[in-house]
Amino acid sequence: MLKKLDLRSSSDNYLDSLPRPKIVKELPVDSVRAIIARVREGGDKALIELTELYDKVHLDSVTVDNSALKAAYGRISPELKNALELAAKSITEYHELEIEKDKIFDKNGVRVTQRSVPMSVAGCYVPGGKARYPSSVLMTAIPAKVAGVETVILCVPPGADGKVDDATLAAAYIAGVDALYSVGGAQAIAAMAYGTESVRRVDVIVGPGNIFVSVAKREVAQDVGVPSSFAGPSEVVVIADSTTPADWAAIDVVVQAEHGPDGLAWFISWDEAVIDEVIDCVEQIVTSSPRRSEIESTLSEGGYAVLVRDGSQAIEVANAIAPEHLEILCESSRELSVLVRNAGAVFIGKFSPASLGDYVAGPSHVLPTYGSARFGSALRVGDFVKHVHYVEASQEGIDILAPHVTAISQAEGLTAHEMSVGMRKSNA
Repeated sequence: MLKKLDLRSSSDNYLDSLPRPKIVKELPVDSVRAIIARVREGGDKALIELTELYDKVHLDSVTVDNSALKAAYGRISPELKNALELAAKSITEYHELEIEKDKIFDKNGVRVTQRSVPMSVAGCYVPGGKARYPSSVLMTAIPAKVAGVETVILCVPPGADGKVDDATLAAAYIAGVDALYSVGGAQAIAAMAYGTESVRRVDVIVGPGNIFVSVAKREVAQDVGVPSSFAGPSEVVVIADSTTPADWAAIDVVVQAEHGPDGLAWFISWDEAVIDEVIDCVEQIVTSSPRRSEIESTLSEGGYAVLVRDGSQAIEVANAIAPEHLEILCESSRELSVLVRNAGAVFIGKFSPASLGDYVAGPSHVLPTYGSARFGSALRVGDFVKHVHYVEASQEGIDILAPHVTAISQAEGLTAHEMSVGMRKSNA
């Protein structure tokens, strides 16, 4: 089930040839563009038709009344309510640490003030359909609220009964979502990017999704803010040695694989006996899992058990993969963690499974995938604000800097730039 890969004697360029998940052989760009065009032209009517086509349910309206959120909050179990409230508190408090204060730079008679200005409207996308993700509601909407966004809207696909489940609705109530729409896929991204009769146009779109959602976000990126990281199917790399029970490491490989196809699930060790034991444990876990088909679909393409020389090579391989989740479950986990350069989130020590980060640790679980951890980060407060700088100069500042503006503007042949400072000089 996990394919073995021995990298102990690899040559210097082996990192370039590591097996990686392919998004698809060919991105569904044409299909996504057609959906976006249909929504831009048809508005709510197109959303209802596309929901019937792709989700196989008919809706009279995509709007979910806000009273349904509070009602669902009252219906969920006390245990789930307490868990969602605890998670919301952790997510809020963590992201409050990311709020940036104004920065002031004074030099040569010029004062520059940098301010973080929140966006007015944020759109959150949360997957649905076969599964439900109330945790993703909290992980997307709460950072937006903490950032100071005035209006947060949420799009989530309807279930087979045409409704959004109570857990998701309750999470939206806890997170303070201002408007919720029962629509998914590329059509939801198009609706948030361009607006319809019901769905308000947003300034930024965040949240994970399938390949259609991810491609749609890229297609609308010229018109709406989209964080640079690619939040696609789930990924994990687990590094462990004999000090961590094999079944602990195995279950953590399976945890992310159970999200479904097109993901990545790697186990890395420098102990061949541990590799074999983990492979056996994974097979036992998968055989009895209620999500066996989803796990097998991930492992068939993206599941590997990798044998390396030592911990340093394990991190070298992990950095090349740049996974969404990286677990370091070995005796020297802290020492090895400082070598990590490319990962969405890093979990240190055998008592730190990625599932803590998925739900209650505090940082958003919307993380970069498909190698975008090389340049992207977890969803954060900064994704919902613009950094605007304010420049204020004095007469002294003009007199000091005008000659330098003149020199550069003359080199560039921009006469008006030279004149704009020259006429302000005290001896003009």
